Amino acid sequence: MGAERVAVTVGVARRKVHAMTTSEIPDSHKDLLGAQIAVLGTIGASGRPQLSAIWFLADGDTVKLSLNTARQKVKNLQASPGCSLLIFDPANPYRYLELRGDAEISPDPDYVFADQVGAKYGSDLRDRDKPGDVRVVVTIVPARVVAWG
Repeated sequence: MGAERVAVTVGVARRKVHAMTTSEIPDSHKDLLGAQIAVLGTIGASGRPQLSAIWFLADGDTVKLSLNTARQKVKNLQASPGCSLLIFDPANPYRYLELRGDAEISPDPDYVFADQVGAKYGSDLRDRDKPGDVRVVVTIVPARVVAWG
């Protein structure tokens, strides 16, 4: 699939910002995969969106999350895997990367992936879970990638 570039004029200074829609993460925005926080959008049972600030790890162009199945966002993804992950540039909030697609959920009973996420953020995710809670790996499989700015 090809990329679609659109020049858009925004802001008081009327500067031009480039947006790109593609099926892959463009090199111009791959640095955002090292950001600290992303926003995950899911659709709840009511049909309304739910947004959550979330920790994530990127391995190449693959973005994965470690989530607890007791959380509403996991229940939403189990019912409807469609999602959006938005990563802002902390130095320029008008520059961002959005991954729109589906979530693939796989078990992480031994916290193998959760420990990798915890290492990035200096936290043991076991401390955030209650006894009996279950961790899963959520892989975002983008159908569409929007790079802005």
